[in-house]
Amino acid sequence: MAPTLAVFKLASCDGCQLTLLDCEDELLALAGGVEIAHFLEASSAVAPGPYDLSLVEGSVTTAGDVERIRAIRAASRHLVTIGACATAGGIQALRNFADVDEYRRVVYAHPEYVDTLATSTPVSAHVDVDFELRGCPVDKRQLIEVITAFLAGRKPDIPDHSVCFECKRRGTVCVTVAHGTPCLGPVTHAGCGALCPAYHRGCFGCFGPSGSVNLPALIPLLRRDGLDEDDVERFLHTFNAAAFEKFEKELET
Repeated sequence: MAPTLAVFKLASCDGCQLTLLDCEDELLALAGGVEIAHFLEASSAVAPGPYDLSLVEGSVTTAGDVERIRAIRAASRHLVTIGACATAGGIQALRNFADVDEYRRVVYAHPEYVDTLATSTPVSAHVDVDFELRGCPVDKRQLIEVITAFLAGRKPDIPDHSVCFECKRRGTVCVTVAHGTPCLGPVTHAGCGALCPAYHRGCFGCFGPSGSVNLPALIPLLRRDGLDEDDVERFLHTFNAAAFEKFEKELET
């Protein structure tokens, strides 16, 4: 009997699910070896669990999300979170630094109808997760590697080094050294192929913190390249704001 694959969505933009659909040829080969039991982005056909592997996109932002992710975890042999929202709370985790009630009053005509938690949190804050695949969106090569690895019963071969390694591998000149461009590449998890530096732009941290974050060494460079204290904070508070926050707190201690 073929192993079952399920794909679920919480609070997100669907970008990581679309990455899976964009795999095209790889997805066709994968579909021949597994039963896609639940993937509403691709099909309305749904088979009941349990599932051998569940992929979850999106952060936990409502009480309903909390209940739903617990049910997904209970129905899944392996659970993998995909993307910045699911692994770090996403860009919507900027609410964690503000007053959500005030946002509701300002943005919505009837804030009493908006049911939301005060924070946006990663899936791992609520249930056990077997693997976290980062990115905004995730890289399709890494996504296929993770899926095939779990279905084959092995550990995914996903590097934990920084974007700087990818720049060197593709022969991209360092934008910080050569042009004084602010860049989060030294502290950001690899996976994008150093896309932004290849086009002479600094890394924006889409893949979250790498395995060796050294903000005390990076921040003086960012300031040298024209960013003041507020600029640095905004630079870090984007796709993976909640993930970088713990490293910012280490600077304060």
